[in-house]
Parts: sequence; C-alpha cells; structure tokens
Amino acid sequence: MLAMLWGMFITYPSININISGFAETSIHPTVLYSTLLIAIFLSKGYGSNFAMSLTRKLLYPSRHIWRTVRRIKPKEILMLGLQWGLTLHQVHRLVNLHQNILRKRPKVLRRSSRRSRKGTSQPTKKLNSTIKLYRKMPLKAMSRAWGKFNDFNLPIFMRKPLLGLYIWMFGCNLEEALDQNLKNYKNLGEFFRRQLKPDARTINADQNIVTSPSDGKVLHFGKVENGVLEQIKGVTYSLNGFLGPQAKDMPDKDNQCVLGVKADHDLFHCTVYLAPGDYHRFHSPTDWTIQHRRHFPGELLSVNPGIVRWIQGLFNFNERVVYTGVWQHGFFSYTAVGATNVGSIKIYCDKDLSTNMKVKYPEGVYFDKDMKMDEHQDGIPFKKGDMIGEFNLGSTIVLIFEAPKDFKFCVTADQKIKFGQSIGTCSP
Repeated sequence: MLAMLWGMFITYPSININISGFAETSIHPTVLYSTLLIAIFLSKGYGSNFAMSLTRKLLYPSRHIWRTVRRIKPKEILMLGLQWGLTLHQVHRLVNLHQNILRKRPKVLRRSSRRSRKGTSQPTKKLNSTIKLYRKMPLKAMSRAWGKFNDFNLPIFMRKPLLGLYIWMFGCNLEEALDQNLKNYKNLGEFFRRQLKPDARTINADQNIVTSPSDGKVLHFGKVENGVLEQIKGVTYSLNGFLGPQAKDMPDKDNQCVLGVKADHDLFHCTVYLAPGDYHRFHSPTDWTIQHRRHFPGELLSVNPGIVRWIQGLFNFNERVVYTGVWQHGFFSYTAVGATNVGSIKIYCDKDLSTNMKVKYPEGVYFDKDMKMDEHQDGIPFKKGDMIGEFNLGSTIVLIFEAPKDFKFCVTADQKIKFGQSIGTCSP
C-alpha cells in the first residue's frame, strides 16, 4: 500500500493550491502559510519586526526578504506543520504554495542572466527533448498495471486502515458517500468509483444553466475563437485535433464553422480536472442527446495541471472519448480524457467502448460509432444530472458547446467545483 501511495505522488507531483477554498481548515491558506514562516524565522532568532514585515511584503518582497524566504526548506514547513497538528494533505498543499510563490516572484526581482542579456530565451531544444523522452515512457503499460492493482481485493481487516490512509492523504469526504463503511469496499477501485448520497448535491433544474459534470477544479473556460482552445491559460490546442476533422483537409477556423454554429451564437468550452481525492463519476451537465461517438486511442500522459502547463496540445495527444450531439441551443460535445494510471474510461450507455488497449495505433487514428440506433433512432437522451460514466482514478472532462452570445460563465480559473454546481448561464 505504501508503494501504491508513493506511486500516487509520482503520478501527481504537485497538488495545486486552490486559494479560494481551503476545505480542511477555516483559516485562509496564505495566512496559515505566513504564520508558519513567522514561526520558522522566530525559531531561527530573527526579530519579530522582520517576521511581521515578511507577511506585509510577501507578494511584493524586497530582495533581502526574498533571499531569506528562499532559504526556507520544505521539510521545515513539513515538520512545523505536523507539530501544529495539520494533516499531511494540508501540509503538502502549504509546501506547494511555498514553491508556487518562489516560482512566481515579481519580475523586478529576477536577475537577468547572461543568456537573457543576449536576447535569447531558455533553450527550447532541451525542453522538446525532455517532452519527447516523457512521451516515450511506457505510460499505457504502467496504467494497465495500475488498473490491475486497483482491482486487487484487499483483506477485510486491511480495508479500513489502508483506505483510511488514502482518505487522510488526499482529503476525501467520506460523509458524502452512499456507503461510509470502508470494509464494504473490496478494493481501491471500488472506493474511487463510490456513489454519493442522493441529497449530497443540489442540481439547478433551470435549462438555461449549464452545471459542472463532475467534482474537480476548473482548469480553463471561455470562448472558442478561430478553432483554438486553451487547456490552461496561455497553452492552447486545436479544435480540429481534439474533436477530429468534421470534413477532410479543412483548417481549424473552417472546421469550427462546419459544426453549424448559428450566426447569433458562439462556441464555448470548459475544462474540469478531477484530482485523486475527488468523486470519480461524471454526470450530464444539461438535457442533451448523444448522436455520435469518436474514440481516439492515443497516449496516457498525466493531466496534472503542472504537466498541462508544460506540454502544449496535451489533450490532443491523450486517449479520449468524444461524444457529440445536440442540446436546446445547438451543438454539444462531452469528452472524457484519459490520463496516466487511469486504467479505463467507462461509459454506461456504450458497452462496446474499450480503452487503454495493448494495440498501438498511429497518432491521430480514431474510431467512429453512430449512437442513433435500435430504440434510440434520434440518439441517446440524457437529463441534467444523469450519470454518464466513471474514471478509475482521476482525469479531465472537456465540454464544448454552442450557446447564445450572452452566455456568461460564473466560475473562475483554478476554482474547486462540485458536480451539479452552475458553471454558466444564458438568456432563455
């Protein structure tokens, strides 16, 4: 089990901080982080005036204070946080906040290197070779092995302590689960796919409101322009590559037009990332009808936000299942994106779907299936809140849909969100 948890930390190297909602404590994370730093500096013999000026200048520090902050080691935050009685999950998030602050220090404090003075940036060749090496790793084989490990039945006497350790480390909310008895979960996979209580989520029935398809974090959202989407701010991927071509040899901008978006409508998108501790089932965000499925048996790169920032077009590389259809305003697509250690994507209405296969296909290959068949001549209808499928560990859901131009998102980037919570609305 310890090896499994260590594998978790390797797969998810950084759990990014959601500053707007620090669920485990009522104290704001930056306040808690600043208090930790004050305690560390006081223990090192620094004066109280210096420690207080540190908190005032934390976001815009002087060079002297910045050099001092950089001397703080993560293990110091770890040890002091545990002494205060914080959980390992909380301390891990504070350590990541410390590292994020060091990475995002003000530009005025960044010393220009000899390379930058010559007008050159960081060598892209080294970065590209690192990405190529990462993509050559046997991630699909590792994910299949991880899937088998998840399905390994645990002895009854070990279920409560081992699953309890996982809950403690990743901050799972067991009170929302339909079955709160850990002994009833035969393996880790069953716990990942646990169901919620019927009253655990409130779903807005207004059909002009699009709700979140799952628990998770909003990576990015906005309007699709010229056939280009953002997987995270500043990092893009193409609509044509993600959904697949709607017509042969058509550029992204024209490919967007082929979707049939009306003149008084626009195309919007929203990406939700599911972390290891989140509820792993995903639901319908509105009333709509599935008419077509396109399966891309691609790679299984990690969709951790840190990796998403690193690899442009990552969602176009990864294995994904794209379901397209219609809702009251026109075109609607719902995509489940695979990731490292996500052994399979299961869609309840699509029994023929098989993901993470051993066969290696050329890049860009996809398989189509018409969902308008048998008793569903017009497609498979879904009501808002209906369960669509599940992940084995955690991944990403991407919504791309047509809506009136006055459609407004009511979420922010990096916001933690729950299934059924509103992400945007438009006029009737």
